[in-house]
Amino acid sequence: MPESDYRAYPYRWVVLASFMVIAAMSQVLWITFAPITIEAARFYGTSDLMIGLLSMSFMVIYILIVIPSAWAIDTWGLRAAVGLGAALTAVFAATRGVFADNFPLVFASQVGLAIGQPFILGSITKVAARWFPVKERATATGLGTLALYVGILVAMGLTPPLTIRYGMRNMLLVYGLATVIATVLFFVLFRERPPTPAGHDERALMLDGLKGMLRQKDFILLMVIFFVGLGIFNGVSTWIETIIRPRGFTIEQAGTLGALMLVGGIVGAIAIPILSDLVRRRRAFMIISLIGMIPGLVGITFATGYRLLLLSGFVFGFFLLSSGPIGFQYGAEITHPAPEGTSNSLLIVMGQVSGIIFIFCMDAFKSPAGVMTGSMLVLIALTAASVVLAAVLKESPVATSSR
Repeated sequence: MPESDYRAYPYRWVVLASFMVIAAMSQVLWITFAPITIEAARFYGTSDLMIGLLSMSFMVIYILIVIPSAWAIDTWGLRAAVGLGAALTAVFAATRGVFADNFPLVFASQVGLAIGQPFILGSITKVAARWFPVKERATATGLGTLALYVGILVAMGLTPPLTIRYGMRNMLLVYGLATVIATVLFFVLFRERPPTPAGHDERALMLDGLKGMLRQKDFILLMVIFFVGLGIFNGVSTWIETIIRPRGFTIEQAGTLGALMLVGGIVGAIAIPILSDLVRRRRAFMIISLIGMIPGLVGITFATGYRLLLLSGFVFGFFLLSSGPIGFQYGAEITHPAPEGTSNSLLIVMGQVSGIIFIFCMDAFKSPAGVMTGSMLVLIALTAASVVLAAVLKESPVATSSR
């Protein structure tokens, strides 16, 4: 069917918005304890490591659940698969608040939340493909990814003041109530598909698509790029205070730096995918993003002035996080007709694996004085290598054919 015969329905924005709200809440729940690690460890009478495992469990479980969740997304359909993830998220967000004083039950609730997350995150590109024309899909994917960044930013900004003012239990109850509301909105507003197709959406069976994409050179290279990029984001975000502390910066300044990284990512996730859709190019924007994040990494590693440090963090976040939605959409396009949920989930799982590796390696290889400059130089070198890999990629045929 020619592209001109497809129809984009205005309701697509309602569908995307209902998905974005539950996606954002999944990230709020994931990272809840990160900005209050010390307070949470004191409240539960446990170690900082155990509090860190509340967030780390999401990475481990994602790796275990990714294939079943991708199969569910591509076999059951969006409403059923994302609905399952949303329902699990609502139930365990509520139990986490109700049993907030009991650390084993809070940990069990985190595991339940982690099981639900892949069903949501793995659906971003499929929502875009199902409801949006080809010329808008990077934009839709960018907005879906943007919701994840907003969720992290909300958790980082709201969790400390909510905890200080209302206490741990009430903070968790507030997040549980917000998640239940988001889930109800999803079930009320979300629709499986438009009355008529919005664009090309023919897909192979999940296992056939998986075999095909794993034999495709460009997708393998893309997986390596995601392994590096998401690993760097997870590593730098986790150890941001440790990275800058030896240069005399405070924990409050580290928090501001982390927030600016996310703000930069939000701006980039809006601007760059729109530009990509306008010029119908994916590969060039991935290369630009990877090159652009290098000065940001260098600044975070060596800057001694606070303003330069903040600028570096913004630049780093802008280019790194804007490359995510472009990469997701590129992966969905070059592996066509493999299912979008499968390509999306495989790319995310690369970041979960590398996140665990990078976090532990950066801690293991810091100097006796606690300096991470050596680890940061390795990250800069890996980014440069990723630029070379991105330059080898071929342009998406789906994006260029819709000109």
